[in-house]
Amino acid sequence: MGTAVAAPVRLSVRRGDESLVEDLEWPSVPLGLLREARPWRTFRWYKGQQHYSGTYWSATMGDHVIYESRLELGRLLFADFAPEVRHIIAQPFLLKADVDGKVRKHIPDYLLLTDEGPVVVDGQGAPPA
Repeated sequence: MGTAVAAPVRLSVRRGDESLVEDLEWPSVPLGLLREARPWRTFRWYKGQQHYSGTYWSATMGDHVIYESRLELGRLLFADFAPEVRHIIAQPFLLKADVDGKVRKHIPDYLLLTDEGPVVVDGQGAPPA
């Protein structure tokens, strides 16, 4: 098995006006841009689906926040009740990195803006983007 060589991580953000800001390197992303990020994916409900997606009324946000599974809902509840969390963004951005000549993509579950700085919250089992 070879050693994976990764290039810098880039991310793309969907703004509130639906415009995209693409391929920013993580250290250079303005916090204000992250604050205004909108969920990267949209999801649909259908009879017989294998997961339980929905919306949760967040006291922190004073608005609904989406989730795609009961595990994400649990994480969202913890974040909403954590006093250090000031802002919650669902599916905040698309991460991209070149690994061994292939572009790998992933969308994290949540970005929490806290008193200590931004925190990425992500689970396992999410399909690749």
